[in-house]
Amino acid sequence: MDIEKNRVSLRIWGEFACFTRPEMKVERVSYDVMTPSAARGVLEAIYWKPEIRWVVRKIHVLQPIRFTNIRRNELGGVGPSDRTLKSYLGGEKTNVLAQVIEDDRQQRAATILQNVEYIIEAHYEVIKGNDPPQKHYEMFKRRASKGQCFQRPYLGCREFVADFEWYEGDPPAADISLAGERDLGFMLHDIDFQNGMTPRFFRATMKGGVIEVPQLYSSEVKA
Repeated sequence: MDIEKNRVSLRIWGEFACFTRPEMKVERVSYDVMTPSAARGVLEAIYWKPEIRWVVRKIHVLQPIRFTNIRRNELGGVGPSDRTLKSYLGGEKTNVLAQVIEDDRQQRAATILQNVEYIIEAHYEVIKGNDPPQKHYEMFKRRASKGQCFQRPYLGCREFVADFEWYEGDPPAADISLAGERDLGFMLHDIDFQNGMTPRFFRATMKGGVIEVPQLYSSEVKA
């Protein structure tokens, strides 16, 4: 398979974003930039098929990194588990299953990003099926060009929606504030679904506004 033929670029932008640091358990604090897992989520929101797997290669940061603080309303509890839902779907339980937001609302502080813009460079790997690999490229390009998506892409949190467009050509030069090299510390790469949903991290470095994303199972990525 020629990976270069499966390579795509997508420009996304939005007014707010919050790529939550998992080490912050109570108050939400965003990473400086979009994480690879968030980038994968945007691609899957536009085009997802069980026959392919998205691999994020680079994230271009186009706007200066700006933080702001807000207070958000969140639900304190968690939704019903799959096991609970199965018992209702199977007819074992028939009582009313409800979660009342007004009874469990919590207001929390959040440190989020403002006015973000990125270009995601990625390719897809065909993991099963007999369709020509180029078919997925054309379908993704058509959907991204027309603004079509299975669900609205978002920037870390669902209330921070993302606008997007198909992108071709060389990415524009990064803002002058992003010049040079910056160590962003350990960053969530993605969740390893094949090994018990284990989170995997890598040491992210931004050079001139560009973050090179290592392969999920490379030696640079730690569980």
